[in-house]
Amino acid sequence: MNFTTHRFSIALPRGYRRHDVIAFHDRDTEHVAEAVATARIRKALLLDGVAVELDVEFDQAGASCLASGDAALPSATLARLEGALQNILGLRLDPQPFIALAQDDPLMGPLVRAHAGLRIVQSATPFEALTWAIIGQQINLPFAIALRRSFILQAGRRHSGGLWCYPEAADVARLDIDELTTRKFSRAKAETLLRLARLIDEGELALALPPSGDIAPVSAALLAIKGIGPWTVNYALLRGYGYADCSLHGDVAIRTALGRLLNETDKPDMARTEAWLAQYRPQRTMAAAHLWASLNPAPGARDKDD
Repeated sequence: MNFTTHRFSIALPRGYRRHDVIAFHDRDTEHVAEAVATARIRKALLLDGVAVELDVEFDQAGASCLASGDAALPSATLARLEGALQNILGLRLDPQPFIALAQDDPLMGPLVRAHAGLRIVQSATPFEALTWAIIGQQINLPFAIALRRSFILQAGRRHSGGLWCYPEAADVARLDIDELTTRKFSRAKAETLLRLARLIDEGELALALPPSGDIAPVSAALLAIKGIGPWTVNYALLRGYGYADCSLHGDVAIRTALGRLLNETDKPDMARTEAWLAQYRPQRTMAAAHLWASLNPAPGARDKDD
């Protein structure tokens, strides 16, 4: 095996909330694909068929990352690794435009001040974000995490460092549906995961954005896939691309948080939530992040209406 290593230095913004980032990657207490410590995150994933571990250590000046590949890492893969690193550290989406928009808002302003420095922590890749969104549809977070763990163990590969790598589409496409349904995946959820993976593996669906950065073609292509609805697409855009204007009006936790913010007994329905979030265009993603944070400082997948 040809081991390769590369080091990255990461500048972190002032007020960076590293504990939020660590908590996000510490959701799976069995630490199958991620392992964390007070000032360290280890994350394993498959990129271009290579098993890679990202080992991030925080210090007073910022952070450093040692990327260890179980094979040679071409320059294109290294570029993807840098992008994955930005994602998992929550550095893809700049929160300042939303802060400027909402800091004087009578309702959202206090949330912004209470959670200064809040950022969106992302999945390492769009494929990871999409599959996580599908796995988490309409189930509670602990069960979603358990299914994700099983998914990684079935489709992923173990890195030489011990962690299991989150799979790529080609790895998932090779699974048989029974391999998922016998592990507590609903048949509909299993079919959607395999359908997505096979479309990508066969070249019929591309997750890369066009040079313009326009998210619309990817959104439309995803919505055309059976089993993928608006909530899943918006959540994937948030966690996979760091898109600034996702509307999470279908998320039960967002609606619950909005009901509390409005001091109402019942949570608003999806239509009213969508209309309320529209005032924060084109920064609805961070509006959702602050609503999540008002319930839980480390938001993850929750019950949804898709």
